[in-house]
Amino acid sequence: MKILCISGSPRGKQSNTFKLAEEALNEIKLQCTDAEAKCIHLADKDIRYCIGCGLCHRNLLQCPIKDEVSNILQNILECDIIMFASPVYINNVSAQLKTLLDRSSPFIHCQMLLGKYGAAFATSGGGPHVMVLDYLEDYMVSCGVQYVGGVSGPMSEFDALKEKAKALGGQIAEAVRESKEFSDQLATMEIRRRFFRDVISSRKEQWAGEYEYWKEKGWL
Repeated sequence: MKILCISGSPRGKQSNTFKLAEEALNEIKLQCTDAEAKCIHLADKDIRYCIGCGLCHRNLLQCPIKDEVSNILQNILECDIIMFASPVYINNVSAQLKTLLDRSSPFIHCQMLLGKYGAAFATSGGGPHVMVLDYLEDYMVSCGVQYVGGVSGPMSEFDALKEKAKALGGQIAEAVRESKEFSDQLATMEIRRRFFRDVISSRKEQWAGEYEYWKEKGWL
């Protein structure tokens, strides 16, 4: 079982948000002896902005930008559990994480992450924070990930947040062991597939790569 943790904090390994994700990660490894974990700190990576050229839709996930995003997206495809961690910056995820997610739109158009489980972590200096979990949950469900849960809060509650993160790790391990299904999320995925079926069909030449993916899945 492969676990991938992606931290969007510019503070790298010193990030408090990443430390929350580590609590969950360690609990999963404790409960699942076959777990292999990898952590990616976006602050250490060369990640550039999407230029809107559309190549990733024509030739699935191909990109003319020569940076480290393609390797990160491949790591996401290969994992069983995906965890995102981000500090709250002006009511959203960090710029580093948003830049990565903007480069992954075929994941959404084709629900390429079906079968995976996910979780999210966020911390704020003292202001609002739940909207970051909401954003990351919506992103993951849009990609086909079943979202187990998230932990967020102000740094003044950090000790309590670590306990919640550890408990979430146990919930993730249980979900994987029992192949748990989140029926409301699966229903949302089906609704979004119906929407994108028409979009993909109408753009089968412009988005040839995604169109072929849908054909192979038997969704058209």
